[in-house]
Amino acid sequence: MDLRPLIQELNAETLILGHPRVLDRDYTCVFAADLMSDALAMVNSDCKKTLLVTGLQNAQSLRTAEMLDIDTIIYVRGKHPVQEDLKMAAEMEINVFCTSKTMYETCGILFKLGLVSAVNDD
Repeated sequence: MDLRPLIQELNAETLILGHPRVLDRDYTCVFAADLMSDALAMVNSDCKKTLLVTGLQNAQSLRTAEMLDIDTIIYVRGKHPVQEDLKMAAEMEINVFCTSKTMYETCGILFKLGLVSAVNDD
């Protein structure tokens, strides 16, 4: 599903947007965690177009997304990264959004909209 309606359904605020065309990019998978070691161990590398949903709003989440080739992060519970981390996200070309919804609500909405888990089945 295109990113634009996902962001609208989540009532998410755009913090960093690499290019407006990203809003029309199709995303199919989602992974939600606050432990970035879980993301590194569990995200299926074959699942392109993955969103990372987390409440961990720091450089570690950005570095994890970069390692997994994830270009979009949605921070939950109204959390905003500090300016230095937003600058890093822009340099890494990672799109950053923030929603006031909980992780549970966010995942439920994304599931309802048709996104599937990005977790390895191994």
